[in-house]
Amino acid sequence: MWKINLIDFIDYSAILIVNDIEATLNELLPKYPLHSTRIIKNEEKDEFLIAQSTQAIKEAYIASNEKKYIFLCGTTFRKEAQNSLLKVLEEPPRNVIFIIVTNSKTSILPTIYSRLPYKYLKKSILKNESSLNLNKLDLKDIYNFLKENQKISKNEAKEVVESILLKINNQKIKLTSKELDFFSKSIKLLELNSRPINVLTTLLLSMANQKNKH
Repeated sequence: MWKINLIDFIDYSAILIVNDIEATLNELLPKYPLHSTRIIKNEEKDEFLIAQSTQAIKEAYIASNEKKYIFLCGTTFRKEAQNSLLKVLEEPPRNVIFIIVTNSKTSILPTIYSRLPYKYLKKSILKNESSLNLNKLDLKDIYNFLKENQKISKNEAKEVVESILLKINNQKIKLTSKELDFFSKSIKLLELNSRPINVLTTLLLSMANQKNKH
């Protein structure tokens, strides 16, 4: 379970960038009136789809004499779902407050990001970073690392790639331009929604292969 900073009651529409969506909801929801709070998320997977945006819009237009808080939650938000929310976010019905909870700024379209204030509540936590000996990567270490991270998400995978780069920098390990290219390609593939575990496998095997050539 992630530990998060205590979040104050938010009484205005906003975007929250967090490590763990469920932990954030557990922290926040007790501060809101149960009868006027709605949580809208995809129960089958972490992506916020057009079905969820339709539900949010419908909920927003149900009249209320008191403030209604609608939490929109997802690790990623489908582009068409966000586009359908633009109008209601820009001109919400009276007493309606939208709070978007997600893991990454990149999951939100600039057109939405520019309309709402945001709070960056993520803590830098580098998952399994120390378990890899970068000076001597062998297949056993790679296998164990990948086995531990089979269900890693896109954003977590990006953090792993960045954490490896940070460790390389801290340990003053020199990389060739080809090795540096592995990292930029990995980030690009993750942005294009390639399967995270496959991207990490390719990156680590490429690094091990280069080390063996040295």
